[in-house]
Amino acid sequence: MVLVAARTEEEMQMEFLARIEAGEKIEADDWMPEEYRVALIKLISMHGISEIMGALPEKEWVPKAPSLRRKLGIMSKVQDEMGHGQLLLRVAEDLLKPYDRNRGDLMQDLFNGDLKFHNVFHMETRTWADAGLIGWLVDGAAIITQTNMLGASYGPYARALQRICAEEVFHAQHGESIILALAEGTAEQRAMVQESLNGWWESLLMFFGPASSDTTGSSKQDVTIKYRIRTKTNEQLRQDFFDKYIPRIHSLGLTIPDPTLR
Repeated sequence: MVLVAARTEEEMQMEFLARIEAGEKIEADDWMPEEYRVALIKLISMHGISEIMGALPEKEWVPKAPSLRRKLGIMSKVQDEMGHGQLLLRVAEDLLKPYDRNRGDLMQDLFNGDLKFHNVFHMETRTWADAGLIGWLVDGAAIITQTNMLGASYGPYARALQRICAEEVFHAQHGESIILALAEGTAEQRAMVQESLNGWWESLLMFFGPASSDTTGSSKQDVTIKYRIRTKTNEQLRQDFFDKYIPRIHSLGLTIPDPTLR
C-alpha cells in the first residue's frame, strides 16, 4: 500500500496560482484560498446589490417619462437591472456554502448595514436628466469596470458578466439618447443636463473606488489583481472613463464640474 502525503496549504496555494496563471477558470466546487473566496463574495455581492439598488431611483421615472417610448425603455432597463442583481446573488450564493449562508443572508446583511453598494445609488433622480445621466455615465462607468473582468479567473462570474455587459451597452445607449435629446432641446433642458452633471460628478468618479496602491504608495497588493479577477487598478479604470467620456461631454457643450479636467 502506497501512502500519499497530504498537500500542504502552501502547496495548494501554489497550484491554485499556477492554474490562474495558465488561464484556467476556477469553478464553485474547486478548492480555493480563503482570501480568494472572501474577495469574490465581497465583490460579487456588492455588484449584485448595486444592480438592484441602482434600479430603484430609475423606477420612479417609469410613470413620469415624457413619452410611451421612453416609459417602455426605462421600464425594460429597470427589469434588466433587477435580473442582473438576481443572477449575481445566485453566483455569490455558491461561494457562501462553506459558511452555511445563502442569498437571504446577504439581503439581511444589506438591511443591517453590513453590505455596501455603490455610493452613486444613494442619490435621488430629481429630474429626467438625472435618469438619463444614470444610463449614459453611470452605466458607462459600469461597462468600463465590468468589461475589465470579462476574463476573470472565477468562471461563474466571468460567464455572468458576458450577459450583463451585453445588456449594459443597451442601457448606456438608452441614457445617451435621453441626454442627447435634452442637450439639443431648449435652454432650460440644456441647463437641466448641466445641473445633473454637476450634481452627480463627484459620486460618479467614486464609482471606481478609492485611490489604488499604485498611487498611494502602499505596498499592499490588490487581491482582485493578484488572483486575476480583474486586470486594472481603480485609477486606471477612472482614467479610462475620463478618456472616453470627457470628449463626449465637451462635444455636447457641457462643462466638466472640475477645473483640473477642463
